[in-house]
Amino acid sequence: MEEPGAAAPPPGPRSLLPPRDFLCSRKGQLLTAESVLSFIIFICYIASLASSFMMAPLLEFLLALFLFFAYTFKLNEKFKGLYWPLSDFLRCVTAAIIYFAISIAAVSRYGDGASKAGGVFGFIATIVYAIDFYITFNELVTFLKQGSPDSPEERKSEDEDSDSDED
Repeated sequence: MEEPGAAAPPPGPRSLLPPRDFLCSRKGQLLTAESVLSFIIFICYIASLASSFMMAPLLEFLLALFLFFAYTFKLNEKFKGLYWPLSDFLRCVTAAIIYFAISIAAVSRYGDGASKAGGVFGFIATIVYAIDFYITFNELVTFLKQGSPDSPEERKSEDEDSDSDED
């Protein structure tokens, strides 16, 4: 027989790992892919002649890692002052544009293999960030439609409720 108090295991290093449901979610997979790709691109640019491009992947890696842990530990639910979907959308849009631009520059200007590898991984990262900002944009639009006070349904109900015939 099990005791009621013995059901929960003691906290340990396993409690620091993200929950399985978040890792299997679309957002968890995208943030993981963004973090891994940004880190690989950062390493490629450090080892190449295009080392001037290393700052963008480093910042994107840190931002993706921060958002990964913020969503994992549900900081987006605790800190309501920051509009999380919009900040995530802007991060993804800027990252896609920056990765596309530096990947073109790295592939066309530099001839070493590490620059070309960083450029190719940058194009892959551009696609991953574009998918993320497309999905985030759709979620943002549905949220704004639900929470907007200027939605057509509310305007129609306000018009039906008003008895004034002012023209």
